[in-house]
Parts: sequence; C-alpha cells; structure tokens
Amino acid sequence: MSLEIGIVGLPNVGKSTLFKAITKKEVNIANYPFCTIEPNVGVVPIPDERLDELAKLKPSAKKIYATVRFVDIAGLVKDAHKGEGLGNKFLSHIREVDAVVYVLRCFKNEKVSSTQNEINPLKEKEILDTEMALKDLETIEKRIASLEKDIKSGNKDALEEKNLLQKAKDWLQKGNLLLSLSLEKEEKEILKKYQFLTIKPQLFVLNGTKSEISEEVIDFFKKNNLRFLIIDLLVELQALDFTPEERKSLGLPEKSAFDSLIKESFKLLDLITFFTVKGEEEVRAWPAKKGIKAPEAGALIHSDFRDYFKKAEVINWRDLVSAGSFAKAREKGLVRVEGKDYVVKDGDVIEIKI
Repeated sequence: MSLEIGIVGLPNVGKSTLFKAITKKEVNIANYPFCTIEPNVGVVPIPDERLDELAKLKPSAKKIYATVRFVDIAGLVKDAHKGEGLGNKFLSHIREVDAVVYVLRCFKNEKVSSTQNEINPLKEKEILDTEMALKDLETIEKRIASLEKDIKSGNKDALEEKNLLQKAKDWLQKGNLLLSLSLEKEEKEILKKYQFLTIKPQLFVLNGTKSEISEEVIDFFKKNNLRFLIIDLLVELQALDFTPEERKSLGLPEKSAFDSLIKESFKLLDLITFFTVKGEEEVRAWPAKKGIKAPEAGALIHSDFRDYFKKAEVINWRDLVSAGSFAKAREKGLVRVEGKDYVVKDGDVIEIKI
C-alpha cells in the first residue's frame, strides 16, 4: 500500500526542520532500501517492536518495516484557496495525501521571522482549517452546479448526491470540518472521490518546549479530542544521532520523539499490520486496511496469493516468538488454518498456501 502523510503549516513554523529530521532518519536504519523519491518526499519506516522480536527468530533475515511517505508541502498563507502564495500547489498536494500533520509554531525565537503578528498556534490552526474548508466549499459548489442537468432529467442518483453535498456544504458553512461530519458508509464512499481536504485525519505537532505552550492551548486540543504531540523539532533534529544514554544526560526521553510522530501518523490511517516470515531471507511488516480478508491481504504480497488462494496458516506474533519457530508452533497447535473469509487481525503472522 502506498501511504502518504502531508506535512502542512504556515511559513517558518518548523515544517522543513521536521521533514529534514525524518528524511535524515531513514538513512540511519540498517537493512532497508530507503530513498528520497523527490526533494519534497521521503519514505520512512514505521518503528515496530513486534517486527524486531520476530527478526530475532531469523538472525540472518532482512528486516523490512512497513513504510509511510511524508510529503513536505509548500507553506500556506491566508487566501491560499484563491491562489495566494503557493496556495493552489499547497492545496492540490493535500488532496493527494491520506492524512495531514499540522506543524504549529509555539517556539518564541525572534531570529526566526513569522508571517503572523504573534505566536499563536490556535490562530495558525484556524487559518489552515479555514483555507482548506473554503477550497472544499468551492469544490462542492461546482459539483452541485454540474449535477443540475442530470437532476432535471430525473436521475435519482444525482439527486441523492446533491443532497449529500448540500449536507456537507451546510456543515462547512457552520465552521466545522468534514472530518467531524457523521456519515453512513455509503455516504463516505460517495464523498471519497472528491478528495476533500477537511475530511482527512489530522495530527498536530506543537513545535516548542512545554514551557512555551500555554495551558489554554493544551486544554483546547484535549477538550476537542485532537491528536497532538509536543516536540521541540530543532532540539530533536540536533539530537537525532545521540545514543539513549546521551539523550538521557541532556534531559531528553531515551527514544526520539520522531519515533512517536511516525507511529502516531500511521495510526491516523486506521490500519492494521500483519507479518510474513520468508525462510531465512526476510521478516516483513505489511500495512493493511482494517477488515481485510486473507486473500486480499495476500494480494498485497503477490496477486497469485489472491487469485490461487487455498488457505492461510495464521499465528499471533507473540505466540510465534514464544514458540521459537513455525515448526515448534505447529507442534504445540498454535498455528491455525483459515479460509478465504478469514478477517486478518493486527499482529497476525501469515503464511499463505496456493
């Protein structure tokens, strides 16, 4: 699966610092062929302790993590929906990603200029939300107008679609995001084709130290159940190559905050991870949609695993690690045989037979 997370924010809020740290991180992890696809796109691994444990069963095997692509999107300014600054480019790039990380400036370094008159992360969030909502409204209005001809000819599907778009329009005009609009499964599928900007899952990075962020700001994110992380991006960038002991001596958590950021970004996509163990060659993590059945999961590996699916041998990763090998797990009766209707669970280790 190609998973993309867009990094968005106003100019000079720390987007490039975050992107630089993430893309630098990729070359420091062994046994995985990472690359920067374009100057503004980087592929990074999703840290997964489960894969690390499974890899210990096959010390000679290559360890391949699930990955996500981070896209550093041009800084947005007010009236971007009208094309101000790099507005059109900014908004078109957001359409292409699966989820969005907002970088909001909380640090008070006067040497770094700001496009705002004050350091106000909530105001920055409002600007970003407003510009994307206005672009979504523009998209809705154009589509409603184009549906009128079909509606006049008695097309019931067109009328149903118009009513749904009107529902979305009314919600946006009340100052809400489509992300919070209650929708049926069928309605979500209809809206999905429009790639609305405000329907994408969001994670907020408050760029600064805890002492620079007011309780008011923290309370806002908690009260609204918004996912957020407090990260001093510049400090974390400078400490990227430090050992856990060096980080601890500086008063930093032992693990990089970027590990948490990558994991939380992955969670936005509401996916599961299953694993495969290929002899002595490879231990690999695979991201997949929740509810996926075994043949479709197999197709992520190779189309033959779906087209000629016979059965799947399945075991939870903990049980496999505890047993020490597939052979020992089979002896203990821990490996289950599942058919084509089996719904894959997070943490399954799967071997597909065709």
